[in-house]
Amino acid sequence: MKQELYINNSLTRKKERFEPLNPPLVGLYVCGPTVYNEVHLGNLRTFMSFDIIYRYLVHIGYKVRYVRNITDVGHLVDDADEGEDKIAKRARLEHLEPMEIVQKYTNGFHDVVNKFGLMNPSIEPTATGHIIEQIQMTKQIIENGFAYETNGSVYFDVKKYSEKFPYGTLSGRNIDELQSGSRDLDGQDEKRSPLDFALWKKAQPEHIMRWPSPWGEGFPGWHIECSVMSSKYLGAQFDIHGGGMDLKFPHHEAEIAQNCAAHMHDTPVKYWLHGNMLTLNGKKMSKSDGNFLLPGDLLSGDHPLMDKSYSKNAIRFFFFQAHYGSTLDLSMEGLQSSEKGLKRIQTALKELSSLQPSAQGNANVAEWKKSCYDAMNDDFNCPVLVAQLFEGAKIINGAKEGNIKLSGADINELKDTFQIFFHDILGLETENVVTNGQTDTVGGLMNMVLEMRMNARTKKDFPTSDLIRDRLSELKIVVKDGKEESTWDYLN
Repeated sequence: MKQELYINNSLTRKKERFEPLNPPLVGLYVCGPTVYNEVHLGNLRTFMSFDIIYRYLVHIGYKVRYVRNITDVGHLVDDADEGEDKIAKRARLEHLEPMEIVQKYTNGFHDVVNKFGLMNPSIEPTATGHIIEQIQMTKQIIENGFAYETNGSVYFDVKKYSEKFPYGTLSGRNIDELQSGSRDLDGQDEKRSPLDFALWKKAQPEHIMRWPSPWGEGFPGWHIECSVMSSKYLGAQFDIHGGGMDLKFPHHEAEIAQNCAAHMHDTPVKYWLHGNMLTLNGKKMSKSDGNFLLPGDLLSGDHPLMDKSYSKNAIRFFFFQAHYGSTLDLSMEGLQSSEKGLKRIQTALKELSSLQPSAQGNANVAEWKKSCYDAMNDDFNCPVLVAQLFEGAKIINGAKEGNIKLSGADINELKDTFQIFFHDILGLETENVVTNGQTDTVGGLMNMVLEMRMNARTKKDFPTSDLIRDRLSELKIVVKDGKEESTWDYLN
């Protein structure tokens, strides 16, 4: 059935019916990582949110071209137009070539998103792979009268641009407020206004990453790359642009300005979607304060803030407890609760496979299925969808206990709906769910082994306890020790 999807557009600050420019084609661009360090949990949450959005758009019949870039040049320290390139700085600290840093952390990024089951984008372009196009767009913006060259650098003229197009609409800022909040320029500054930003920067002698251009050797600004790659692969106007809330200003605001200035139209992107922050134990994550976790820490449990390790499914399920546009606080209590909730649904799915149909059902399964679609059609509302999956589990458990009757058609619809929303859209798996005799045997054996290991630990026979754990690890089975019990899982 045709779905009516509504999404919260950051540009208009309204919830709007989704109407693509050229249905059934949909263009989706998401700002990817700057590959100078390990991907952090906040990044992972953003990418996971758009993974769900991508999955759902495909499910309801759209042909989606999903572009997620890699920033491997031009992103300067403190997101400014001065200072050192983040990648070049990391290369200096690690005594490596910049492209070695790029390769190292690009590999690390791919490893993380693969471990957490994210779908690959249709295209994953890099900034360094589009230097020529960035030069061409910069030239076009100069020709259109919205940029100027000074001493080998090119800057976007915000004041000139604002005479024709609005500036600050996405972030809700106006040019007068921005101007009054900016520092005064001294005589040495190349910019005409502190609001202006770099499209191309002249490379100083010590700057490693540099390319020839009409203005001399240099490198592109941070913002121009996304304007170039989004418009190259999705067109001068496309449907959805996504990213973290922290990118609204200046990055996304600058993107809009560049696209308008280059292509001379005022709506390069129809819908803007922004993911919100992830906090840790009620506070902003901070390495200096020790309030910081990496994605791998959640999987391994090897961190002072972790009580144990968690599977990728439990972690994914936790991320769906809050809407992508809301702040989500990560805590051990939250992870534990999420893990238990996931197991309730997985256990119900195990029971679903063995339910015997009644001649006539008395549960409105079709209405329940519609409620799952209603949740996702309301701005991809995963928390409401999760609540509906628990309702589905209640139906299954009621049928098992004999309180609810399910027809054969009801059972098939439950299976179909869980396949769509639990597996295909949320990307979750039924880990360690018993579905046949062989798995029953494995589960029983593992329970016996964990009981033997628990007895050894109780007797303080730690060599035996560690030996069991290590031998299981060799078989790609990880033991997770909790405060009250130990559980096991297959290593991914």
